[in-house]
Amino acid sequence: MTTFRSRPFNSGSFNGGLFNDGRAALAALLLSTVGILPAAGAMAAQGAVDRPSLTSATGSYLAGRYAQHQDDWGNAALFMAHALSADPGDLALLRRTYLLKLGEGHIDAAMDLAKRLIDKDNDPQLAITLLAADNLARDKLNEAEAMAARMPKEGMAKYIGPLLNAWLDAARGKTDEALQALGPLGQASGFNALHDLHAGLILDLGGRKDEAAERYAKVVDKEAPLRVVQIVGNFYERAGRKDDARKLYEAFRADNPDSLMIEPSLKALDNGTAPPPTVGDARQGLAEAMFDLASAVHHEGAEETALLFGRIALHLRPDLALARLMIGDVMESRDHHADALAEFTALDKDPVLGWSARLRAADTLARMDRNDDAIALLNQLSTERPERTDATIRLGDLYRGAKRFDEAAAAYTRALDRIGKPEERHWAVLYARAMSYDKIDRWPDAERDLMTALSLKPNEAYLLNYLGYSYVDRNINLDEAKGMIVRAVALRPKDGYIVDSLGWALYRTGDFEGAVEKLERAVELKPTDATINDHLGDAYWRVGRRNEARFQWNRALRTADEEPLKEQLRAKLDQGLVDPKAAQAAHPKVH
Repeated sequence: MTTFRSRPFNSGSFNGGLFNDGRAALAALLLSTVGILPAAGAMAAQGAVDRPSLTSATGSYLAGRYAQHQDDWGNAALFMAHALSADPGDLALLRRTYLLKLGEGHIDAAMDLAKRLIDKDNDPQLAITLLAADNLARDKLNEAEAMAARMPKEGMAKYIGPLLNAWLDAARGKTDEALQALGPLGQASGFNALHDLHAGLILDLGGRKDEAAERYAKVVDKEAPLRVVQIVGNFYERAGRKDDARKLYEAFRADNPDSLMIEPSLKALDNGTAPPPTVGDARQGLAEAMFDLASAVHHEGAEETALLFGRIALHLRPDLALARLMIGDVMESRDHHADALAEFTALDKDPVLGWSARLRAADTLARMDRNDDAIALLNQLSTERPERTDATIRLGDLYRGAKRFDEAAAAYTRALDRIGKPEERHWAVLYARAMSYDKIDRWPDAERDLMTALSLKPNEAYLLNYLGYSYVDRNINLDEAKGMIVRAVALRPKDGYIVDSLGWALYRTGDFEGAVEKLERAVELKPTDATINDHLGDAYWRVGRRNEARFQWNRALRTADEEPLKEQLRAKLDQGLVDPKAAQAAHPKVH
């Protein structure tokens, strides 16, 4: 079944738009340098690695490697630290342990390791960055500058170095020197916007408002991310340009109509509240720089690297809520649910991100199989903001995922009642309710919702496929159904479920040879799907390829989850398709 999952926004988009052309290159550089953390695809339940007695250094190292490959950073850091204590001169082990400690947010331990690392490692950019940042946080500018001077010139240092040096100069009030230090970043392909944003922040901090305004104007465009809108809008308010601030905020709201994130800024503007600067000192400026880098590489899928920069950003500025939310997203994407929940819960009261963080917390609770807690939280959110639909839609998603389809349909109905007249962007809510209705044998209601959704989004492949397949499955409106599915395949030719629908439509209309061709393609695209393999088996049988048919049915039986399908498959393996009409029996719908 095609699933529907709503999310208010992706944290990777906060600042990723600042330098779209350069972030992929940056991500590649960072991954090549920092790629000793667990691979992004590794998945394991948190705490899956037992903690044996830490008596053997070799055993600890092997256990740490295993924990790392299982994406269990906490145990990996523990085991590696023990192994390192037995072999403190092992550079690879020292580097690995440092990155694990930093990723876990154990800043004091990470700094101790970084101090040992910088004299041994030939590529110590992240160790230098952490130590320089910490010295800046402690107002030890001489030490911070001495550390920054050790930064290499190549690799990711090409991006970190200018930002670090610029903000250290800004800490001494040397605005011109800071701009000069930042200069190389502006020469890097795709990084002009990041350069201009930080030049604006430095000029703003240095009291050169007119020059700052020129820089800020270069980074505000139609799709400016939230943090840019906050920074530039804040500047406009402080400069007495309230109309410009309002225009910027309202443009963001128009582009993100379901978001609450800009509402606090608009409310403060209406109240005439004079805001403090978004970046009030160099420490906060460097925190912004670290978050910018984290957000950029997160957008490119380099989650481990994003986490490391995010940790440094939070060390410099613990109230940088966007960095905390991004860290929660990284943890959640890697199935570190408890850690993610802790980050989201810490933002409960944040005026800008609190609502989004609580929605994320509900999602995380559901993934932890704490459905009752998730339902309670979503009901609370839905009651708090009766004019909003996001919590109610998530509630429907949760019920639907739990196969509580009556409750799912009721939740989607509440959301649609709040929406009133649906717009194009609401097609997915109608689609989700239609799938729920279909599961509880309310086909007329499901069909109505699908038709309404199609009127809003006529070229949506999933809608065309679902309605077309439903007609085929019911052996009704076959010509119309075939036309819908042909359109869906044209829109998504590599979607195995949709290609299967076309094959099954051809089968139902008696074109068995054509069905075989399409269904073979569907199996190539989705080789382990039971229903698609079942369909191909039926088509093979009809064209006389009996051995291949039985092979496909056996293959489907091995992966089938639903008992009705298993029973059908066993019967066909035992008897074949004796009655030509047997294949017209309803198959469990998975589209």
